[in-house]
Amino acid sequence: MQRIFSGIQPSGIPTLGNYLGAIRNWVALQQGHECLYCLVDLHAITSWQDPAALRDQTRTQAAILLAAGIDAETHILFNQSAVSAHARLAWIFNCVARIGWLNRMTQFKDKAGKDREAVSSGLYVYPNLMAADIHAYHATRVPVGDDQRQHLELANDIAQKFNHDYAVEFFPAIEAVVPPEAARVMSLRDGTRKMSKSDPSDQSRINLTDDAATIALKIRRAKTDPEPLPSEAAGLEGRPEARNLATILGALSGRTLDQVLAEHGGSGFGPFKEALTAQVQESLAPISGETQRLLSDPGHLDRVLRRGAERANAIAEPIVREAERIVGFLS
Repeated sequence: MQRIFSGIQPSGIPTLGNYLGAIRNWVALQQGHECLYCLVDLHAITSWQDPAALRDQTRTQAAILLAAGIDAETHILFNQSAVSAHARLAWIFNCVARIGWLNRMTQFKDKAGKDREAVSSGLYVYPNLMAADIHAYHATRVPVGDDQRQHLELANDIAQKFNHDYAVEFFPAIEAVVPPEAARVMSLRDGTRKMSKSDPSDQSRINLTDDAATIALKIRRAKTDPEPLPSEAAGLEGRPEARNLATILGALSGRTLDQVLAEHGGSGFGPFKEALTAQVQESLAPISGETQRLLSDPGHLDRVLRRGAERANAIAEPIVREAERIVGFLS
């Protein structure tokens, strides 16, 4: 059974995009894999976080993952900062990785923008910590989106260089697990931009904690265009908002774009949005309801994460201790 590692930042509330693009896949991957799912709070502070909000959001993320179907008894759910092996191995990897490799990371360039001299140095070495997250467990499979492929390639480069420099075969190669039909969910306000929990506008996204009335309002306000829906996917060319809403309905109802459009083609967006609202509400109500129930007992969530961290540490500690021995640290 191969070991899977994946993480999500506990900054902001997970969105419908996070659910369809990652969380739903995490739940499915529990069948046939040994899974570690991590709330990566070390990564979160590469941008400043309000401490109280970070603690609350970590619990909320844990509650959402449990409500969505993550089995914290069979698998492992924990917060990153509770396992020191991540930070210790990340420092070793900071010394293994080359500046030129980090300079090629397109995600840093995108996030830093024109003000790259003023951003956190943690954001720059973020990929080395991501590599340590995975290699601390000798995980061999990582579910990622296309935007994370470059980071995974770097993680393999770091492992290869470590093994070469110290004449060992210690860190295994990692394989990317990319769901072939993962829905790419875009902003409700701009169909050319990915739905993001960090977007300043709450109207741009559907949060997994939104109630039925909030979902209805956001979909009713979602940007569209004046034309009716086409009867097949080819007719969505140049219509990003229409494509996005049809994609969401298809992903939640288990249908292709063509199947969705065969039913709704020729329709205006008013009736279509009513159907979409009903589907989103039906799909998310169990998650939202269970999330609220779990959040009513923060002590239980803390115990789940603490137990997860203990189990994660039992795997990572001997691996990272051996890495430290290999580089010459006294035990």
